[in-house]
Amino acid sequence: MSDVRMSEKQEELLLKIRSTAEDLTQLQIDYWKEFSTFDDIKFWIVILMLFIPLIVLFFTIDRSKMLLLGFYGLNYHVWFAYTNSAGIRMGLWEYPYEALPILPSFALDASFVPIAYMLIYQWTLKYKKNFYLYSAILSAFFAFVLKPILVMHNFFRMFYGINYLYLFLFYIAFFLVSKLITNIF
Repeated sequence: MSDVRMSEKQEELLLKIRSTAEDLTQLQIDYWKEFSTFDDIKFWIVILMLFIPLIVLFFTIDRSKMLLLGFYGLNYHVWFAYTNSAGIRMGLWEYPYEALPILPSFALDASFVPIAYMLIYQWTLKYKKNFYLYSAILSAFFAFVLKPILVMHNFFRMFYGINYLYLFLFYIAFFLVSKLITNIF
């Protein structure tokens, strides 16, 4: 029977990780308080990116397909949010302006991007259009039009060789996996 206790070295490393994470969280909160203030237009743009898509969705969602669309949107949100979070943690990209200091990219992850894909899905169902083609077009728009605009205005920054093509491939992968999982269920 093996010993279930952690070694002293493991305990020390976990304590160091937790302590560093707490310090990092406090640093993020301090940064947010300093640079995401109510009198800054960039803060309000992020807030609009969070709430306008939710309002549009509320008024435009096909209520007869709400569970299907919601499941697909939730799927997209999860893949997008996890990847975004991993990219931020690995230092591959960052979002200098946030709605909430402890949820980086919340406006894009939870609202703007998944809702755009939900609305494309709804539109392709309603008008019997090619879901994959129009989702790829939306992916290209996000990667090659929206992200460069966000970069130009310092809402998004990339590092270590990350480029718009990689972002495009991420968007493509997310809608394909989300559609596959939605189809399975």
